Amino acid sequence: MTAKGAVNDRIRGLKLGADDYIIKPFQIGELLARVEALLRRYGKINKKLSFEDVEIDMVSRTVTKSGEMVELTFKEFDLLVELVQNKGAALYRDRLYEKIWGEVFMGDTRTLDSHIQRLRRKLNWEKHIKTVFRVGYRLEESP
Repeated sequence: MTAKGAVNDRIRGLKLGADDYIIKPFQIGELLARVEALLRRYGKINKKLSFEDVEIDMVSRTVTKSGEMVELTFKEFDLLVELVQNKGAALYRDRLYEKIWGEVFMGDTRTLDSHIQRLRRKLNWEKHIKTVFRVGYRLEESP
């Protein structure tokens, strides 16, 4: 966002790495449309995720392990995506619960814990999904 509206300024900004260039003053609708366009472009890049021998198709919401389909519930799928997108990072139980279930965390982790257990079992990831003491969970690659 800038007040510099000359063509040369816009070209320079884009050549320096800007994804888009909007000149002040602008309408909020135009800003939102440009942000949505960027998000659409970004979303097209990450239609599929993978970790070890597991492939996740974000569009069809399907998961395969070594080429075989794995049946996951809606919440298991969302939890798996969150773990894979944040592999190596310790994810706090309360944040995971609030992100996946969309509810304020009230201290009961059994729902989250049981979903993690089912993911471990269905994907044979007992060695990949680690419990982080007093924090939550972390997805780790094979040594």
